[in-house]
Amino acid sequence: MEIINDIILSLKKGDAGRIMKDIETALELGIEPEKILKYGLLTAINIVGDKYKKNEIFVPEVLLATRAMNAGMKVLEPYLLADKSKHTGRVLIGTIKGDLHDIGKNLVKVTLEREGFEVKDLGKDVSVEEFIRASMDFKPHVIGISTLLTSTMVGLKDVIVALDRAGIRRKVLVMVGGVPITERFAMGIGADIYAYDAGEAASVLKKKLDRAG
Repeated sequence: MEIINDIILSLKKGDAGRIMKDIETALELGIEPEKILKYGLLTAINIVGDKYKKNEIFVPEVLLATRAMNAGMKVLEPYLLADKSKHTGRVLIGTIKGDLHDIGKNLVKVTLEREGFEVKDLGKDVSVEEFIRASMDFKPHVIGISTLLTSTMVGLKDVIVALDRAGIRRKVLVMVGGVPITERFAMGIGADIYAYDAGEAASVLKKKLDRAG
């Protein structure tokens, strides 16, 4: 549909004002919010992520796209209702210390909540100590850690090591993701789950918890 293509184009351009209007138009046309999210916003941000990984665009362009994504989600999120009948599980998520980018993490949060998960969001620039404290208090089934920057990737392993030292690691699944993260890197630092995008995160988590439960 043309309006979905408009949403994709607006996000790729990083046009926050335009994308808000595009989403409002799509809603007025009766397009389901889930379809706007999946075929519009998620498709576009995945394209941006792929281009970044291939060095076809750089951090400034990614930042513009993520700001546009945030603007679009502000319009769309009230229409995305969680389905509590689907699945239950507690997920603790946050963006690692030193990284102020949170669009991927925010998308994962919205997607998991729609699938019935209880999500505690620590926000961005989250230290190892904050992850440990929150894990002890919240007692999650899954801990999700994200980053956009290659310079903060090592922090993901630091959290996993700290979880092990605190005696928490064996009780939780650790999921990592973000533009510079690969499955090979994720497995190399001892993570249980690598999620390419928000939709995959929800799908893999449900399967993993079903097997564990």
